[in-house]
Amino acid sequence: MEDIKNITALEEQTIKRISSRIIPFLIILFIMAFLDRTNIGFAALHMNDALGITQTIFGLGAGVFFLGYFIAEVPSNILLHRFGARIWIARIMITWGIIAGLMGFIHSGTQFIVLRFLLGIAEAGFFPGVIFYLTLWFPAKYRARVFATFYLGLPIAQIIGAPISVGLMQWGNTIGYEGWRLMYILEGIPSIILGLICLKYLTNTPKEAEWLTAEQRQWLMTTLEREEKEKEQSTETALTKGEMIKQVFKNPLVWIMSIAYFGITSGSNAMFFFLPSVLESFRNTFGMQISLIQNGLLTAIPYAFAAIGMVLWSRRSDRKQERYKHGACAALMAASAIAIALIVNQPWAIIVGFILLAIGVFSAINIFWTIPGQTLTGVGAAAGIGLINSVGNLSGFTGPYLTGYLYTTTGTYTVAFLAIAGFVAMGGLALLLLAKLKSNSSKVQQQQLKVRTATEMK
Repeated sequence: MEDIKNITALEEQTIKRISSRIIPFLIILFIMAFLDRTNIGFAALHMNDALGITQTIFGLGAGVFFLGYFIAEVPSNILLHRFGARIWIARIMITWGIIAGLMGFIHSGTQFIVLRFLLGIAEAGFFPGVIFYLTLWFPAKYRARVFATFYLGLPIAQIIGAPISVGLMQWGNTIGYEGWRLMYILEGIPSIILGLICLKYLTNTPKEAEWLTAEQRQWLMTTLEREEKEKEQSTETALTKGEMIKQVFKNPLVWIMSIAYFGITSGSNAMFFFLPSVLESFRNTFGMQISLIQNGLLTAIPYAFAAIGMVLWSRRSDRKQERYKHGACAALMAASAIAIALIVNQPWAIIVGFILLAIGVFSAINIFWTIPGQTLTGVGAAAGIGLINSVGNLSGFTGPYLTGYLYTTTGTYTVAFLAIAGFVAMGGLALLLLAKLKSNSSKVQQQQLKVRTATEMK
């Protein structure tokens, strides 16, 4: 009994130590990643007129980021596995910080699109790389809450980023410099600095963690190695790294996961780039005058609610040890909420709809990322997570471009976001399909076990 208490205490101490060391720093990195990625939503309020950029071109520029991301995602994640998180995440941050700052010097729509494409290439691998990195440090039963805590960086980026971005824009206008240019430049610098800090701060694997005690380090390594062996045994294969990567690309479950992630992130990406413009459109649609600061504060509201909702929903998922239905319910709620809000078409309904959309998609996303690690191992996990994220993030291209195109065509955001709601619902249904396939697979394995046991008894 005493041994069990000691093991439980050791586990608790180890997880707390890892969490306090790794998670806050990764959250800061995530905040800067999304601040540099999505601040164009506020820049658009002035930049588009200054450069003569239409909503369609803006949507293309917002979305082309994800084409660059898609092209470089899997190679970047494999290189992270090869060189280690410390060097590769630092490389990602430094290059994206430089390119994000250069956005302040553009003078045409073409330059805008080119730099957005390069920014996508530079940032590729960051999010799935961090997800993979966290699987190297946390046992499976902790991952939903850990992913949810890390993913808090996203709503936090919007909560604090919205006022900061509009504040920098107003300050730039006050001192006689185009505010959106100043915002791009000043928000790119911290990413470069943090990238340099990564080289000193991050630790690649638990084996290298001198900041853990020998006992904590041994417990963590033993626990993670046991889980890895259990996953490898469940596949009953002994594949080389190259074969594992090939198997990932042939695995239908990986492609269903990609579709699920594509659908869910359609909602978040559309929000990132067009929520400020939707609020700005209240002026023409409802005769409501919204200042730049008011726009920033209103934009932050859905993300504040999402920060609370996603943590509570993820804790419930951990408590129930169920992922698929929790993620699906969150996604379907988000899709239904924004669709109903846009049909009602009143300012209060639209804001409430975006609040529920944010809660739903962010809860679904962080629960979703507990699923790939349950079936993929080693370099296969790195490649699989990279593939899922890259394919899924193509929604970042289709969503913004489709939204901008439909707004230019129809003169309203209603049709565009109804289409986005359809994509999010598709993501929720794909998660239900994964749950069904997993259930069927478990039944087959149980039947095979019964047959094997019966044969051995004979």
